[in-house]
Amino acid sequence: MNSDLNKKLKKWPAWAAMLVIAVAFLAIGSTRSTGPQTPEDRVDQITQRIACPVCDGESVFESQNNTSRSIRNQVESLVRANELSDEEIVSFVDSRFDAELLLVPRASGLEALVWALPAVGFVLGMTGLVFAFRRWRTEADGLADPTDEDRSLVDAALAADVDNDAGEGSGR
Repeated sequence: MNSDLNKKLKKWPAWAAMLVIAVAFLAIGSTRSTGPQTPEDRVDQITQRIACPVCDGESVFESQNNTSRSIRNQVESLVRANELSDEEIVSFVDSRFDAELLLVPRASGLEALVWALPAVGFVLGMTGLVFAFRRWRTEADGLADPTDEDRSLVDAALAADVDNDAGEGSGR
């Protein structure tokens, strides 16, 4: 009993440390923004987030459509003016068209929920599996090896099954 408790106590801090490290990396990675260095990089980054209003599944950055070129030129002029932030430029372009032009949902409100729910579902599913596997292992550890009495019961059942098969086969 003492060794089981000792093993559990040795495993727990390692898992807790890994969890803290993972959360720290996720927090740093999700809040860190290096941002583009040049106006061209900024234009590329913004136009990669905006969907082509004519093409299906392409960004303004990828599309060679005249409408996409017009949007790219407009974004470039707004970036060169350097009066608006990237989010304000995306909102400005999005407000000029009737269709939904954002390829990446905003990180607030209901749209943030769209990004968070799959991750939460995955974590909950994995947690459920860990608990299920632990319970199954505990139940399996509680099972003893078969005894001689268990083996004799199986042998008797197999012999009765063979006798039944032989009796049915001769009656035909």
